[in-house]
Amino acid sequence: MAPEPKPLGKIAGLLLDVGGVLYQGDEAIAGSAEALTALREREMPFRLLTNTTRTTRASLAKRLQGFGFEVTEEEIVTPASVASAILERDGAHPHLLVHPGLLPDCPEEAAEPNAVLVGDAGEHFTFENMNRAFNVLIEGGTLYALGRNRFFRSASGFELDAGPFVAALEYAAETEAVLIGKPSKDFFVTAAHDMGFAPEETLMVGDDLESDVEGAIAAGLQAALVRTGKFRDGDATRARKGGARVAASLSEFVEGLVA
Repeated sequence: MAPEPKPLGKIAGLLLDVGGVLYQGDEAIAGSAEALTALREREMPFRLLTNTTRTTRASLAKRLQGFGFEVTEEEIVTPASVASAILERDGAHPHLLVHPGLLPDCPEEAAEPNAVLVGDAGEHFTFENMNRAFNVLIEGGTLYALGRNRFFRSASGFELDAGPFVAALEYAAETEAVLIGKPSKDFFVTAAHDMGFAPEETLMVGDDLESDVEGAIAAGLQAALVRTGKFRDGDATRARKGGARVAASLSEFVEGLVA
């Protein structure tokens, strides 16, 4: 018999993953735009919480608008959008190993770095760039990771995300990365507080069992897993066992929430 999820508590606000929940590849997932409209009509606050580290918030907002979503840049929370405050807090001056498209949202590259900030650099994860970052780390630099997702699903299929490259640098430099994005507890809690709510009043909806669902639950949030995006057979049972809800899509989850 499949395990039963925990009953939902009071939900004051939602955190919604983007890739795999709102859209997939080059099109919106059926019903997702209407789901956001329903949330606005019910005055349910939400933030779009994503580990995407290839584009800026402004670019992502524009792309979502092109898919039919009525969203603003201010409603999007990314690791890069909070990285500057964290690095400043720690006195870190970074060497950047990120995709060039993300640079407008990132801290400034330091002339004499004492840290490395890694995002999903895609094709820019070359030997030369990885080795440059490695040399900063073996001189005592601190490693910061915008995310450590293993993979994601694009229009052309599954692709490696930043996680495997972060792990390579950790292994080579014998260090451990400070995680900024999901599933970092601080990231979830910061996004909940941005709406003015406590973690337990906030629910995370995602397609990634580890980063979205289990990460949110560990941070004290409620969570729901959708069967879109990178969802795989077996994820539903594990999600329910951990206390999460499971829905076919964001649209189905929102229909049940606002009914």
